Amino acid sequence: MNAIIRAMTPEDKETVIEMMRTFYTSPAVLSNGSEEIYARDVDNCVGDCPFLEGYVFEASGETIGYAMLAKSFSTEFGKPCIWIEDLYIKEAYRNQGIGSRFFAFVEEKYPNVLFMLEVEAENRQAIQAYEKNGYEVFPYMEMKKDSRSV
Repeated sequence: MNAIIRAMTPEDKETVIEMMRTFYTSPAVLSNGSEEIYARDVDNCVGDCPFLEGYVFEASGETIGYAMLAKSFSTEFGKPCIWIEDLYIKEAYRNQGIGSRFFAFVEEKYPNVLFMLEVEAENRQAIQAYEKNGYEVFPYMEMKKDSRSV
């Protein structure tokens, strides 16, 4: 497939939020998110937030997917870390190499970093795609605490 990968812009907001609604209510994601979170995420992707980047995938003028990257540092591995927070491709465009092209794109853009992502154990199709691109399962349990809940 001849899809392009480009930086997310403010004009992409509604289209990306529509895809986020689908992604976050699918079995691929544990939490459902909210309209407030979706809008804030896109605003941070296209604004001056140094921690988050957004990308859209297009084919024949249609937006067919999006991705968001979060930047951090891994003290465990002693190097910068890029979290692939969201990677969504519309169902009709899956299994056409778009995800693999995105992985190659970010690996070229960010050499010598640790790439991390999360995947639901039941999402075998995504796990196979990630493994095909060199990702390996990390036997960690992730924990969280929202500071607003204190």
